[in-house]
Amino acid sequence: MSLPSLQLGDKTAKYAIIQGGMGVGISLHNLAAAVANEGGIGVIAAAMIGMREPDVAQNPLEANLRAIRKEIAKAKELSIGSNGLLGMNIMVALTNFAEMVKTAVSEKIDVIFSGAGMPLELPKYLFEACEERKETFNTKLVPIVSSARAASLLCRKWLSKFDYLPDAFVVEGPKAGGHLGFKLEELDSKDHELEELVPQVVEAVKAFEDKKGCAIPVIAAGGIYTGADIKKFLDLGASGVQMGTRFVATHECDADIRFKEAFINAKAEDLTIIKSPVGMPGRAIRNSFIEAVEKGQVKFKCIFQCVTTCDPKNSPYCIASALLNAMKGNLDKGFAFSGVNAYRVDTLLSVKELIASLQAEYDAAVKA
Repeated sequence: MSLPSLQLGDKTAKYAIIQGGMGVGISLHNLAAAVANEGGIGVIAAAMIGMREPDVAQNPLEANLRAIRKEIAKAKELSIGSNGLLGMNIMVALTNFAEMVKTAVSEKIDVIFSGAGMPLELPKYLFEACEERKETFNTKLVPIVSSARAASLLCRKWLSKFDYLPDAFVVEGPKAGGHLGFKLEELDSKDHELEELVPQVVEAVKAFEDKKGCAIPVIAAGGIYTGADIKKFLDLGASGVQMGTRFVATHECDADIRFKEAFINAKAEDLTIIKSPVGMPGRAIRNSFIEAVEKGQVKFKCIFQCVTTCDPKNSPYCIASALLNAMKGNLDKGFAFSGVNAYRVDTLLSVKELIASLQAEYDAAVKA
């Protein structure tokens, strides 16, 4: 028995494993290409992607769009002939969301994943990119949602306004890393567990699948760690899984080795929920920077203006700077977002070794 493939319209990934898009700078071309080369869907994170461009502070839009083009080109070059796909995660809350989507589409990225808000206008930007370039692009559009209600709403809106349905949904539960689409009190609620959400979303999209005669795969995300976990969610009706934390402690991950070591050294009690400046709770690895934030000891100046929901005047710190510092390994000036199972990471692997271990665990679970 082998891990199943994942079909997104006319595009196929050999394995139904999506590497979550992790910003700032944790998953760029190197990690995404490695995952695609192993048959999964490798995802580049668009958040602050232009951080290494010399003019990012003066010209953030141009710097970020330039970096999107560079990262996609590098990922494609490293994954020529792969049996996987390349994707880009572009958060709705990003200041230049529309321009980023159109740029990724025009660079022929296979899939765009979009959360941190409702991507109600996402098909519009796909169509605009086609019109502006006088070319037909085949990028698949996959919203990230946290409820069946959100999935149904998006289907209705896209269908009525664009005659278009999502090519898949990622359903992210409260055990995920980074910003979470739940209220603080919902994080430990049984009603919001991923095991509850996946069947609900699968059921919610059925009517739309029947109406248009197309499949809308549902991808489970948040707290998925082993091959046995993959089997569990496939048995619940999911067509694939998205995993972020597992891909951090890999040789190919684009972050500094000290960022990866934060995961390897983390204990269960180190994982904490923080209040992010963007107005959402987030799961992270507790460290001295987070403690300094709690004591009001962090001073900053906003230079990026990267997220529409961030209010610099009332924020205790700059989320972009903190994540950028962490990616570079300067964890005394930032912190690492992580999933609920980060403490289980204990060694550095290659992406090839990781996928092989997930395959072996999946096979064992199927035979059990």
